[in-house]
Amino acid sequence: MERLDKVLANLGEGSRKEVRLLIRKGAVTVDGAVVRDPEMKIDPESVVLCLNGRTISYKKYIYIMMHKPAGLLSTTRDPKTPTVLSLLPEKLQKQGLFPAGRLDKDSEGLLLLTNDGDTAHRLISPNFHVEKRYFVRYAGMLDADAAERIEGGITIDGGEVCRPGRLVCTAPGEAEVFVTEGKYHQVKRMITACGGEVTYLRRLSFGPLALDPQLHPGDFRFLTAEEEKEILKIHEKLSGKV
Repeated sequence: MERLDKVLANLGEGSRKEVRLLIRKGAVTVDGAVVRDPEMKIDPESVVLCLNGRTISYKKYIYIMMHKPAGLLSTTRDPKTPTVLSLLPEKLQKQGLFPAGRLDKDSEGLLLLTNDGDTAHRLISPNFHVEKRYFVRYAGMLDADAAERIEGGITIDGGEVCRPGRLVCTAPGEAEVFVTEGKYHQVKRMITACGGEVTYLRRLSFGPLALDPQLHPGDFRFLTAEEEKEILKIHEKLSGKV
């Protein structure tokens, strides 16, 4: 059970002070009855909640697929640089969303935004081996044994050893890279360790999610019911792991 004013504020219907005023003015109904007590406890998933005659749908957790463009930070806030949350309407910005994992500022591609911290942790933790697929363009020539070294767990600059991944060269100067962790600039550093230099990077997939080809850089959409089901299926599968 949650306080009525907290539920409305969390849904982006205004600040806590603003929604308390709306409630006291009689603008809110719960199951058809006007409620004027902001502290009334409700189960938002089992009641019909209306504000000024408009039914408000409630979902505890939100999952959004975004095609992150280059130039934005994959974080919730930064004093100097715009973040991916700046692409969302104000109402969604107030619902506690954050990126599940990160993409470099100059990279683009699939980014999952959610307010489900538990599921996000299982998706991004290297302990759970959820695979991410990237398309890269690179300058230079990769070493002949690049794929073998990446598959065996390549050592990148600074002596960090990566978990085993995969490298599939798709065309001259182009490749797909598969990893199950997210070290700082990892894909770029892996390519550098193999003799190349990444000039473009796009995340194509993250676990069961594939970047929607209809989404242009900067676009976003809510996950479909089937996509949510697949995400939660992974969560349930990994919940038994340490």
